[in-house]
Amino acid sequence: MVEVRELTKIYSSKKGGDVKAVDKLSFNCAAGEIYGLLGPNGAGKTTTLRMLSTALKPTSGAASIAGLDLVTQADDVRRKIGFLSSGTGLYRRLTAREMLVYFGKLNGMQGDSLQARVDELIKLMDMDSFASRKCDKLSSGQKQRVSICRSIVHDPPVMIFDEPADGLDVIAAETIDNFIKDCRSEGKCVIFSTHVMREAEKLCDRIGIIHKGLLCAEGTLETLSKKFDSKDLEIIFRRAVESV
Repeated sequence: MVEVRELTKIYSSKKGGDVKAVDKLSFNCAAGEIYGLLGPNGAGKTTTLRMLSTALKPTSGAASIAGLDLVTQADDVRRKIGFLSSGTGLYRRLTAREMLVYFGKLNGMQGDSLQARVDELIKLMDMDSFASRKCDKLSSGQKQRVSICRSIVHDPPVMIFDEPADGLDVIAAETIDNFIKDCRSEGKCVIFSTHVMREAEKLCDRIGIIHKGLLCAEGTLETLSKKFDSKDLEIIFRRAVESV
């Protein structure tokens, strides 16, 4: 469902020279699979996911989503993905319901089918009590639920999450985890980044560890445990990063 081949992103430094944020990164993720990107701050996780969301153009390399080229078919790629981050990016003056309707229309939905989908999501995420409240009056957990729904209102086959539970309380974070599991059970392809090892252990079918824009290690938790001689993901992570 997602194929990444030697994806590279280079920025020009204000101090002169270039900074390679992502360096020939290659991985894939299938339908019904959760692929986790782990890495320290500045490792290139967010840059990678922003390229996959078409928000950034790669310097070189290639990627395809649902058989569509990331660069030459960017508009079509956007219709196939849902993107969610810890920064909800909601319009403060719109109500929760209005946000979902707005994003549905952005994705070409309209009429009764759009209203039915919005009603379905509000019920699914238990948002009835605040669906008519403006987004700037919502709690962080409520905002994240709205953000989840706006990212899936068009029912995309590929989900991209950039540390979606960062800064949330335990209950709100659990809502995110359950949603990610539901995406997998529905056959969606899920790619997400996190710095919380416990979250990766619970959710990921396969894990890619990146540092300095490079893929240090990749595999199931069982495979990584054998390679780095530890069942503790924190130790695995540290040993993989130190190998670069």
